[in-house]
Amino acid sequence: MKVLDLLCPMDHAFEGWFASEEDFLAQQQRQLVQCPMCGSGEVRKALSAPRLNLRGGSDAPSLTEKSVTQEVVNAVPGRGSPALALQAAWLELARKVMASTEDVGERFASEARRMHREETPERAIRGKASAQETAELLEEGIAVFPLLLPDAAKNTLQ
Repeated sequence: MKVLDLLCPMDHAFEGWFASEEDFLAQQQRQLVQCPMCGSGEVRKALSAPRLNLRGGSDAPSLTEKSVTQEVVNAVPGRGSPALALQAAWLELARKVMASTEDVGERFASEARRMHREETPERAIRGKASAQETAELLEEGIAVFPLLLPDAAKNTLQ
């Protein structure tokens, strides 16, 4: 298993797990690797710290697993930064929105109007609407909130 630190053009940092370097390159070529924050397929490898296995009969210094992990984490740029924490919180929120709403797709504007007019039971919905449709809904007094959800938030990550 190969764990790579990846970056998109917006410098969103994330990890990718691949069977091998060839697997990463093949997935990247087929545009299967996307930033979980913005959905960009323009992903590049970042510098990453190696994972050191200090267990076993080697002459390695006797360090606890916790101290090795902490040294590696602190050596990787961007790890533990407020920006990375914000990205993780945003993805968590996006996944909660996905889990607690019904996707009505292109019918969003009409379905929101039907609920507003009490023609259908009120429920939490999400879907697609143009900027014009969103403005019209707001003018009609229908509370909507545009929310950019990257494709990665719409799928379960393994």
